[in-house]
Amino acid sequence: IEAIDQGDPTVLSEELGDLLVQIAFHADIAREAGEFRLEDVLRKINGKLVRRHPHVFAGGHAEDAREVERNWEQIKAQERKAKGENRSPVEGIPIGLPALAYAQLMQDRVGKAGFEWDDVSGVLDKIIEEVAEFKAAATPEERVHELGDLLFSMVNLTRWAGAHAEDVLRQANQRFGKRYLQMEKLAVERGLDFDALPLGQKEELWQEAKRTVG
Repeated sequence: IEAIDQGDPTVLSEELGDLLVQIAFHADIAREAGEFRLEDVLRKINGKLVRRHPHVFAGGHAEDAREVERNWEQIKAQERKAKGENRSPVEGIPIGLPALAYAQLMQDRVGKAGFEWDDVSGVLDKIIEEVAEFKAAATPEERVHELGDLLFSMVNLTRWAGAHAEDVLRQANQRFGKRYLQMEKLAVERGLDFDALPLGQKEELWQEAKRTVG
């Protein structure tokens, strides 16, 4: 992901090579154990892509990206049903996902199942409600609980903005880092001891850094 964000094709090609080695390595272990071969992996993913994209491979039709996604989920549900699986939308989410990605996938699933706000105003009202509950929390445990609810609601707002929470936060991290480095650079150029500056002067440098690096 970092290689993609950097936009450097040389770095990206190197990281993709590392990923490809892992795929080939595990497939070879499975081949030696008589379980499956790399060809089986490729055949299965090829079949899955064809099956889940009827608008591309089977003469189907989709008006927009949202309909493509809805069709994808419906086909996945049909596949699970054919296997005898009948689980809730909140079940079967990979536990190894980062917390933000996990929350967004869970919200995507229950949204497709009809548990969704009518419009974004409902999401914004919920965030205001959660902020009020956080302010009213009387104990550290209650504050942590309400903070979790607030963060979960912020992920939902990210969904409604058509973005991914992991990407949004990663980009914010990068912006903050660039601005902070620029603040330090400005202080050095002006012969200032950055650490000793009062907060008000640091805020002035921060605003200048924002204008400089975005």
